[in-house]
Amino acid sequence: MKTSPKIKIAFISGLFLILSSRTAAQGMPVYDNTNFISMAKSLLESAKQTTELLKTVEFLQEQKERIEIVSNAVRQLKAVRDMIRNNERLYALVRNDLRDILNSPYIRPEEIERVSNSFNAIIESAMSDMEFINEILLSGHLKLTDGERMKIIREREQQSNEMAAEIERRTQRYRDIIAFREMQNKINNRETNY
Repeated sequence: MKTSPKIKIAFISGLFLILSSRTAAQGMPVYDNTNFISMAKSLLESAKQTTELLKTVEFLQEQKERIEIVSNAVRQLKAVRDMIRNNERLYALVRNDLRDILNSPYIRPEEIERVSNSFNAIIESAMSDMEFINEILLSGHLKLTDGERMKIIREREQQSNEMAAEIERRTQRYRDIIAFREMQNKINNRETNY
């Protein structure tokens, strides 16, 4: 014997009505809606705060990235500043010391050109380094990363330091030559009282 679905639904509905009438006789539980509403409000407030915290974290990450960019730029500028100082020192050494060396009566005429060319080569190298650094910083030089750009700048800074040291060594060498020749001249031209 098959029962139709309509009869099943009617039977189940009737059963619910009978059971619910018995439970109604026992009393309906009373819920405090104010607690539920305050809990919902606190959940909404927590969600808003979480959203704000996520926005704050994102903002702080952006600021950290900007600080790193500025920090890299400051390091690059410091390296360039040091190179400029080295070049200024080179120019001052060449301008003052080279003039003194070339004007010395103890430098032979055939040495003047060699001394001038030696100093000029170092100055030209320093100038080309500064032009290259300018190109790297202004044009991005083939879209280098900050690390790659900083590595190139550091290498050029090291070369600049070496050039400054080389100019100082050559200047000291020529001063020593002049002092030696001056002393030799005094010894050769001294008066003897025998």
